Amino acid sequence: MKKLLLALVYTALVSGANVSGALAADLDKTTLEALREGDMKKLVFHSDPKPVSANAFQLADGAGTGTLADYQGQYVLLNFWATWCAPCRKEMPQLSELQAELGSDQFQVVTLATGRNSPSGIKKFFAENGIDNLPRHQDPKQAVAREMAVLGLPITVLLNPEGQEIARLRGDAEWNSDSAKAIIQALLK
Repeated sequence: MKKLLLALVYTALVSGANVSGALAADLDKTTLEALREGDMKKLVFHSDPKPVSANAFQLADGAGTGTLADYQGQYVLLNFWATWCAPCRKEMPQLSELQAELGSDQFQVVTLATGRNSPSGIKKFFAENGIDNLPRHQDPKQAVAREMAVLGLPITVLLNPEGQEIARLRGDAEWNSDSAKAIIQALLK
């Protein structure tokens, strides 16, 4: 029976049938969910990718505006945070560590300070914590956050290379954990 099932799966994948994409997605989701341990158990993978906001946000140091579409072509761990949010402040050095270890042209950690956050306050916080490898982007009017249903902070979403949300974690997490790194590494393979 097992061989028959494997033969059917193989045939569907080889034939390029529409079901093969869904099957591959389910297998990937199952594999990724199995890697979740500790805080990463809060990371929820969506059954289907979700669209993200097309609204513009402010780039660090007044360098203009950007959108999430600017990051298409790579996996993105998008962290919504604020300087006044204690859990956000706690996890920021861990996000920096994740970026230092796994950041590449295929994966990037992007931070987006949402709501009232002074650029000088963000800069000071990053300097005090030795964070020099993460962007200091801002969403002062919460346009991106609101459109993406960010109702509390921190919220971290995982975007696929097509620029769609594939997973979400509410609250803080240990982003420098072995589990978090294993999930990102599995996506990149």
